[in-house]
Amino acid sequence: MANKVLVIDDDNEFVEAMTNVLDAKGYEVDSAPNGKVGIAKAKERKPDIILLDVMMTTKSEGFDVARELNKDKKLKDVPIIMITGVRKEMKLPFGFEPDEAWLPVKGVLEKPVRPDVLLKTVEENIKK
Repeated sequence: MANKVLVIDDDNEFVEAMTNVLDAKGYEVDSAPNGKVGIAKAKERKPDIILLDVMMTTKSEGFDVARELNKDKKLKDVPIIMITGVRKEMKLPFGFEPDEAWLPVKGVLEKPVRPDVLLKTVEENIKK
């Protein structure tokens, strides 16, 4: 059975590109255009990993979604990889580091993400 990946991102072209890369490697990919739909799909389908954007409906939606998913007992152990362009978009002089309370994710990747980096990160985090 294929590993299930949920992509929560409002950029249709980026979602399509990630889906093509992951699909070609045998992953079963589903997507959601925002945090609300993403949380509902995560609860319904229990993915093996979640790829999460930050800026969607609001500039910080992804952070809120990560914390919300972390509170859910059934989803707490699903690894979340944040994939974002927020640092460049907001001209922040710093990146984001996973943090158990504020940013409960397994890793943070900057957009655009190279396909080999995406696949390696997904593979490494599904195995854990």
